[in-house]
Amino acid sequence: MTELARQSKAASRSLAKLTTAEKNACLLAMAEALERGGEAIKEANAKDMAAGTQSGLSTAMLDRLKLDDKRIAGMAKGLREVAALPDPVGRILDTRIRPNGLKLQKISTPIGVVVIIYESRPNVTADAASLCFKSGNATILRGGKEAIHSNQAIARVMLTAAKKQFPNFPEHAIQVVQTTEREAIKELLALTQHVDLCMPRGGEGLIRAVAESSKVPVIKHYKGVCHVYVDGEADLKMAEEIVLNAKVQRPGVCNAMETLLVDKAIAPIFLPEIAQKLTEKRVELRVDEASQNILKIPDLKPATEEDWYAEYLDLILAVRVVDGVKQAIDHINHYGSAHSDSIVTRDEKRAKQFLAETDSATVYWNASTRFTDGGEFGMGAEIGISTDKIGARGPMGLEELTTYKWIGIGSGQVRT
Repeated sequence: MTELARQSKAASRSLAKLTTAEKNACLLAMAEALERGGEAIKEANAKDMAAGTQSGLSTAMLDRLKLDDKRIAGMAKGLREVAALPDPVGRILDTRIRPNGLKLQKISTPIGVVVIIYESRPNVTADAASLCFKSGNATILRGGKEAIHSNQAIARVMLTAAKKQFPNFPEHAIQVVQTTEREAIKELLALTQHVDLCMPRGGEGLIRAVAESSKVPVIKHYKGVCHVYVDGEADLKMAEEIVLNAKVQRPGVCNAMETLLVDKAIAPIFLPEIAQKLTEKRVELRVDEASQNILKIPDLKPATEEDWYAEYLDLILAVRVVDGVKQAIDHINHYGSAHSDSIVTRDEKRAKQFLAETDSATVYWNASTRFTDGGEFGMGAEIGISTDKIGARGPMGLEELTTYKWIGIGSGQVRT
């Protein structure tokens, strides 16, 4: 692990010297190579699929693991999209001239060495590597053991193409951890002199394990306990569409709604209507006492304290009646995970209060929480989502994979 990290650090120095044109040419060559090397990638993937089947991976997990022509083409398309994005390195973020004539500029720069730890989906290898490369960072990739052959094949194809396109391409710019031993990760994330940042992508268990053992900074979100609050001044038709989209469109993702909050002023009208619509979509409701008194549905599950904290990632929804926007904000700030939360209302004052006081990475007024995504935010691609407050927050794209340095340009100034 130490040698791997040293090699990445050295490669990061070389990557920082590449021009935008050189980086884009390498990315386009990588994309073409992925398409040309599809058969070799599928052969490697077949080994992982066979091992996964033998070890009893679920049908859903096997589907996430599988690479076919369509998914390989999708990886190539993603690389071309990253190549088309503006270069985040070298942007002038601030300029100021001091009274003594000293000129100061704040310039965006690569972070250095980024470790990406992820599960199951081998396409993340191409996505993460391309985003880190475009932002001038060396990448160390640690996928799940179930995808080891696929991940190695993808990285090998990309590196070979880049070196052919640009002979001085640093060969250790993209590396896949060869061992599947868990202790290797702990060792890697202790190398603070070589590794600058870790980004885990996966379930809460993986992310917590990485965050608790790492000695390098970790950008993360543990889970997505997202809320929609339907205010007393909401357009109820709009509220219905937002609630259904936030919960039903894709319930197994981190930006799906897990708790519905309804103002007591409109609960007697709205709750029966939305409960019927949600039930038709096979959503199981877990409700507070006030909701049950309105709905009067036999055998409806009462919500427990644990339900308010729950990320179901399934067709299950906690429902609570609240007394106005302040109580909704208090509920979200107490039980939420600081991911994505929305208010539906026609009252601008209440909306602005919600947007200002809800302590989450992304807050919405009259929109679904499902928009928290790098692609939907116009970033072109996404490396992950952060609920941290220091550094990146919310969906992370190329700009979030950079830091900055100050440049001072003088004419002999000395401090007195």
